[in-house]
Amino acid sequence: MKSLQTLDYAAIAVYMLLMAGIGLFLGKFVKNIGDYFKGGNSIPWVSGAISNFMTKFSTFIFVAYAGIAYSDGMIAITLIWSTVLPALVGAAVFAKRWRIESITTPMEYLETRFSPAVRQILSWSGVGFKILDNMVRLYALGLFLKAATGISLETSILVCGVIVALYTIAGGLWAVVITDVVQFIILIVATLILVPLTITAAGGLQNLMQTIPDHFTWNQGSKGIPLYISVYYVMILIKYSGNWTFIQRFYSVRDEKAGKKQALLSAALFFIFPIIFLFPSIAARAIIPNLENPEMAYVSISLQLLPQGIMGLMVAAMFAATMSVLSGEYNVTAGVLTKDIYQRLFKKDAADKELLWVGRLMTLFLGAMITVGALYVGGFGGAFEANKLFTGLFAIPMTVPLILGIVLKKPQPWGALATVVVGIITGLILNAQPQISWELGTLIEILICISVFLLSGLFQSKNPVYQQNVTGLFKKLATPLTEAQKPVENWGFQKEMNKLYAVALVVTGVLFIVMSIPSIKNISGLSSLVAGAICLALAAVMFFLNRQSKTILVQSEKLTTKNLEQV
Repeated sequence: MKSLQTLDYAAIAVYMLLMAGIGLFLGKFVKNIGDYFKGGNSIPWVSGAISNFMTKFSTFIFVAYAGIAYSDGMIAITLIWSTVLPALVGAAVFAKRWRIESITTPMEYLETRFSPAVRQILSWSGVGFKILDNMVRLYALGLFLKAATGISLETSILVCGVIVALYTIAGGLWAVVITDVVQFIILIVATLILVPLTITAAGGLQNLMQTIPDHFTWNQGSKGIPLYISVYYVMILIKYSGNWTFIQRFYSVRDEKAGKKQALLSAALFFIFPIIFLFPSIAARAIIPNLENPEMAYVSISLQLLPQGIMGLMVAAMFAATMSVLSGEYNVTAGVLTKDIYQRLFKKDAADKELLWVGRLMTLFLGAMITVGALYVGGFGGAFEANKLFTGLFAIPMTVPLILGIVLKKPQPWGALATVVVGIITGLILNAQPQISWELGTLIEILICISVFLLSGLFQSKNPVYQQNVTGLFKKLATPLTEAQKPVENWGFQKEMNKLYAVALVVTGVLFIVMSIPSIKNISGLSSLVAGAICLALAAVMFFLNRQSKTILVQSEKLTTKNLEQV
């Protein structure tokens, strides 16, 4: 198998410098804790949707799901389409509620809805789960880098972990969202270059379908049975609906309508792009039929078909995918550590400047913990199995009170705590029984958690303070935001962000064009050249529109001043 060449490393280095530059540039706009953890409620819904999409797809999709695609075919797409459902439910149910609540962290509302104890227990346990969950993502990125470069898995994980942590600290949520959009462009372009190459290498689409016909059915393999698919969809619905970054995107936009549009666009992205991402791994079964480790399908087919320079861009795209996820997770989890734990328990009167520095230190702490923990993920059976295990044990019990609590008024605080305790114990018992399948065990755990939580609603609290708090909360959730409650749109800041997007597109376009030169006579080189030209054209359009908006803004300000003088 080929390895990365000098030109590949140059492409990766330029990409890393671009991400670091964006993070440092945006750091100067972060003035307070609200900017750092929720973007001042001013995140554009289109950018928020792209960020939401990127923070749910890491290298995990190119390792774990790629392994399923290589082994069993289209069932991998069937499974990953489970991500569409939470976005649609979010648009219909949760987007409005989370935005109206106007919180800084997902855990913040739990104190009003249940009690301080529930907020603290779910905050502490949630941080623990986030560390475990992101260990798996970093492990998957390390596997990819190891296969691509030949350096050891341990070194790969350490390098990736340090880069992600340092890049996230400076810019807060704005850095996360802006870099997500840039990384989205790099990821899509790089994967689109690979798709036609795999079709050609397989002898055409028709020949590919004839060679591996079973791979083009939607339910092949052990993961294709109806019970497995159904339970997996329900598990992802619960996990994503309660995912802190998923919730954070809803309360970081301007209003309820923006939240709903963001969720719908996210659903569209979740539906369309997995096909593009996973097709090369399906085709790899025909091109490289005897891979020892199916999870290396994507990196193996990339190394075989992509020339130097373009392969470096593909590795950069893998970095883009996982850096998007980890940076978002670090930011929202550091928010919980800062607001829900540090400020709530240790220093209630902490100033914004102090909380901002605490948030950055918490981000550094999380990066260190996740990096060290990722070194041991292999002992859990690989990325996909580890993710299933951690989700079943922790995500379901901790998420049920979080997402149902903002919808249902009757369940009680003791029900929220009982759901977590009973759910985790149930998960431990079921996972210790090898005769019980994963799908049956997970279904039992889901039903028990929901039942315990709903059962608590049959026993109403007689505490008048609690009743008043809950009544006030649901009255607030039923009341639309007024214009006074929405942030004032800062067009000057938005203009700076548009300029940053344009500069990033220029750098990306030049990068793709330069990397196309050594292979310009091949389809991969021509594809990279065209992709670079499109990026430069988009940058030119953005610069032009930005200049036009500046002219209109200046004219509007002059007209307003003139009217005021006449009055």
